[in-house]
Amino acid sequence: MTYEIHGTTMPLLEMVCAAGEVVVCQSGAMKWMDTTIDMKTKMTGGFGGLLKRALMQESGFLNYFEARRDGSRIAFGHTFPGTIIPVDVREQSLICQKRSFLCSEASVELDIAFQKRLGTAFFGGEGLVMQNLKGSGTAFIEADGEVVSKVLDRGEIIKVETGAVVMFESTVQMDIERVKGMTNILFGGEGLFLTTLTGPGRIWIQTLSIQSLAGEIYPYLPIPKRK
Repeated sequence: MTYEIHGTTMPLLEMVCAAGEVVVCQSGAMKWMDTTIDMKTKMTGGFGGLLKRALMQESGFLNYFEARRDGSRIAFGHTFPGTIIPVDVREQSLICQKRSFLCSEASVELDIAFQKRLGTAFFGGEGLVMQNLKGSGTAFIEADGEVVSKVLDRGEIIKVETGAVVMFESTVQMDIERVKGMTNILFGGEGLFLTTLTGPGRIWIQTLSIQSLAGEIYPYLPIPKRK
């Protein structure tokens, strides 16, 4: 499989598959495909898999696309303004924000990851449940806005705005820290908590979150008139 990512704020992922290769995606992610690709929709993992995907805010069903001929093309689109990130899970499993999985090779396993600390779950901006990508092969992740990737050394800590964490290697520890100083809390604009990420491992940080975007747009939405 080869791939190319087109576009900027609403990118498109285009793949060229060899005969027999299978690509898995969330419901509604496919934008177009050649007639030499077959599609099958499955509820993988039975009721347990359905429940896990519901907790991750994903569709209960996955779409499987199999190429019948070399050179078969298929494309997947981003569902909101942002970035598509290709990642290889062969060497290290990855922990991702909910609803971030776009598609992957069939050898990649999408599982659930729970925050180990309740404080992080409630105040870290990502909630109790995150996604865990493991297995082997390439996966493609949706992120909000632009993305910056950094590698943290062992014991190195970075403080991040809540909701700005896209993904991190499973060797990275995620926690929260209360903002110090009442003036900072009331007027700093960063809220009561910051997310902390402790190395070693690679992290991905996004410049925008859908929650922040919705908050900025909300004051401009028309108010429905009462009948």
